[in-house]
Amino acid sequence: MDKLSYYEILEITRSADKAEIKKAYRQMAKKYHPDKNPGDEKAEHHFKLCNEAYQVLSDDRQRSIYDQYGKEGLQGGGGRGGFSGGFDDLSSVFEEMFGGFGGGGQRKRTSQEKYPLDLGLKMNISFKEAVFGCEKELDFKYKDSCSSCKGTGAKDGKVKTCSQCGGKGQVYMKQGFMTFSQTCPLCHGEGTQVAEKCGDCKGQGFSEVKETVTIKVPAGIDNENRLRVSGHGNKGKNGSRGDLYVTFSVEEDETFIRHGNDIYIEVPVFFTQAVLGEKIKIPSLTGELDLNLTQGTKHKAQFNFRNEGVSDVHGHGKGDLIAQINLVYPNALNSEQRELLEKLQESFGIESKPHESSFESVFDKVKGWFK
Repeated sequence: MDKLSYYEILEITRSADKAEIKKAYRQMAKKYHPDKNPGDEKAEHHFKLCNEAYQVLSDDRQRSIYDQYGKEGLQGGGGRGGFSGGFDDLSSVFEEMFGGFGGGGQRKRTSQEKYPLDLGLKMNISFKEAVFGCEKELDFKYKDSCSSCKGTGAKDGKVKTCSQCGGKGQVYMKQGFMTFSQTCPLCHGEGTQVAEKCGDCKGQGFSEVKETVTIKVPAGIDNENRLRVSGHGNKGKNGSRGDLYVTFSVEEDETFIRHGNDIYIEVPVFFTQAVLGEKIKIPSLTGELDLNLTQGTKHKAQFNFRNEGVSDVHGHGKGDLIAQINLVYPNALNSEQRELLEKLQESFGIESKPHESSFESVFDKVKGWFK
């Protein structure tokens, strides 16, 4: 990878204009960004090469030097320190790609809230509640901005400029030719510090309020599905509330196994039932179904019942119920049963011993190996 040209790294032609260069860099950086590939050293290295290529090719002077003399020309005459775009240009690309993430992968604050207004909670529901829908009460706590300090965490709302970031909310680190930003660890991106902690909220800037809300769980909700409850999140400084996001954890059922909108059920069948092809009754989500076994039904054979599964949570029809056969054999035989089975086997003649015809030629072949 290191031997590739800057154009090859960004997968563009030498005639690419600035817009094409920026577009290509945005795509490559998004693909190989460390935040999207945690622990992947190759992706991290590729990401650094993309940054290096973009810094050079997006600057007219350095690109001209590179086109004439290659990397050696940059190291000897121009150097990358003269890059006019610098961190600000790279930062703007990250803003577009990650919606406010800087080079360090930390989200920039777009408001002065100390906490996100949206709130996420988990809810456990039974298999039946998920399949048919229900109403559930959810007890939880949400954050409400402290009125005494106006959400600042400071007594009388008095704050001072952060001593570490100078009020920017970001601190910058230089690594080689690259500059990275990250949220200020002292003020957590606010740009200000508390002069004296508020006595009511102990400097947190918020209090926790208990609330109970009734959740209407739609039929067909599945494990890890998320439901938004508008206006029941945390409350901000101006009194507005975010949304509550409920993620569901669905208990497993002892009989039915769910896969998407389809339901699977294992049906134990005695071997004689399978041989004869009987009609048996099996349970479904809504009652009973008749399962007509074909003569000679095989182990693990599946029978499909259309629209007997789970209703799609978005209203797109219903899934199927799939009955899978599990052949059951007797644990022991009495003398009468053995005699009857032996007579039955004899009545089938050669058909009852398929192994003999299958292996006849193999036996001859193996014998020939030892002559």
